[in-house]
Amino acid sequence: MPNELYEKRREQMFPKLTAVQLSRLEAHGRRLSTKAGEVLVEPGQRHHDMVIVLAGGLEVALPGMRGEEIVTALQPGDFAGEMSTLRGIPGFTRIRVREAGEILSISEAGLRNIVQTDAEISEILMRAFILRRMGLVASGQSEAMLLGSRHSADTLRLREFLTRNSYPYVSVDIDTDAGVQVLLERFQVTVAEVPVLIGRCGRVFKNPSIAQVADFLQMNPAIDDTKVHDLVVVGAGPAGLAAAVYAASEGLDVLVVESNAPGGQAGTSSRIENYLGFPTGISGMALAGRALVQTQKFGANVNVACHATRLLCERRPYALELSDGRVVQTSTVIIATGAKYRDPSIPNLTKFIGAGIYYAATHLEAKLCENEEIVIVGGGNSAGQAAVFLAGGCRHVHMLVRSEGLADSMSRYLIRRIEENPRITLHTRTQITALDGNERLERLTWHDTATGRSEVCEIGSVFMMTGAVPNTAWLAGCVALDDKDFVRTGTELRAEDLTRTGWLLPRAPYLLETSLPGVFAVGDVRSDSVKRVAAAVGEGSICVQFVHRALRELSVPARARLMTAVAA
Repeated sequence: MPNELYEKRREQMFPKLTAVQLSRLEAHGRRLSTKAGEVLVEPGQRHHDMVIVLAGGLEVALPGMRGEEIVTALQPGDFAGEMSTLRGIPGFTRIRVREAGEILSISEAGLRNIVQTDAEISEILMRAFILRRMGLVASGQSEAMLLGSRHSADTLRLREFLTRNSYPYVSVDIDTDAGVQVLLERFQVTVAEVPVLIGRCGRVFKNPSIAQVADFLQMNPAIDDTKVHDLVVVGAGPAGLAAAVYAASEGLDVLVVESNAPGGQAGTSSRIENYLGFPTGISGMALAGRALVQTQKFGANVNVACHATRLLCERRPYALELSDGRVVQTSTVIIATGAKYRDPSIPNLTKFIGAGIYYAATHLEAKLCENEEIVIVGGGNSAGQAAVFLAGGCRHVHMLVRSEGLADSMSRYLIRRIEENPRITLHTRTQITALDGNERLERLTWHDTATGRSEVCEIGSVFMMTGAVPNTAWLAGCVALDDKDFVRTGTELRAEDLTRTGWLLPRAPYLLETSLPGVFAVGDVRSDSVKRVAAAVGEGSICVQFVHRALRELSVPARARLMTAVAA
């Protein structure tokens, strides 16, 4: 663990439970005797129990590429575990008996019952679990190592995935880190094969997909393909996470599938300052991380690096085909797949994605262009937040917008910061017309439509934050879309939309319901939605009340009537 975090917040990371608290926990676990030297939990062990020391002592060790590091010693009243314990996925530490004694062992189900019913103990455990995961991520010690290059788009892709999912890993840059040659020889890989992910027992993956990474590192809890879920939420942005939290907290069986990492587009924002309750601002990644913890607390199953490829809407219960080949069944669906930035028509654009062209402005991208001149394309809030954030470390930031200004698309507080920052220059009625370079972007040309002048600039980093294209291709033929392929819901639906999709119920669609009964859409993917984090969270939250109504309609008599109508 890093000394600063360990010392500053040690009491919260490793709190001691009182006798009264221990007595309450006894009902949820079983007492076991321990022997000195006995290993209770191994790294990579799935579904391990949470362990509380009643007598004797334990030690927590963190294995890594440099060997084993002792994190802490546990005495009576102390407990082991972090977020993976609650989520039911493999952990990172080895728990070993230092002094024979007795422990209280609590299963995953018992632990979830505790955090949902005992407010006092829940706060202690959840805070400790979160801080311990933060400590693991910041420790620089892990059995997972990523060998890559800061000039490699695929290296950035994997680093973003691991970082945004708060997975501890060691990052080695082959261009700058000492001892790289020794590592390459040890694992029998070449520079041309990077990025390379090395995991437990020295297993090597060369330039893996994020789905392969998630599977290799066992980042996801298991999905029961045989059961019919109450609700499947497709997408874990602010809207999807809010829906999952409220649905799971109200007792529904919830599965969430997310193509990359929790937070969606908002998760890549460096700082959100106009979200209620955070007067000093919060990063999109931190907001998403807190929301993810809440979903786990209430028992939602969240799977990352996994997305829906097709909705099987001709049957009830509905079924979703997933990118890994599985098919899951569900009574209701919430579509929260959001939108992605629109790519302008610029030659060579795809060639430089991840090698000079970026769609996120996190600390990872900021390090790649530190002390350089950069360009941000776009005039929305995301672009404004990126400009203010990147101006802190870049030599100069050029903002390019096609319109006459920012007032129509950006919050006033961001406009003022941009206007008052000498490191930011706004170029109106300006767009990029050419991108050039060899393996990486080296220069670009922009054109000022007001003056008719074009200018070539030696700039190697461009952040694209323009427009929005909904992620709705997987819904083909199932729900009504508008002329821009956003999902129509509620009062936005027309009579012909309901006729085309075969609406069979005597009632009109609920607010946020699509042209299919029990299938809802929230957040940026929805037609005419407000493109703000707060709006997305609000939609995800209130949608759950309509999910409950749709589930009640699927009681035995209602289901029988519906199935008869479908058959007819």
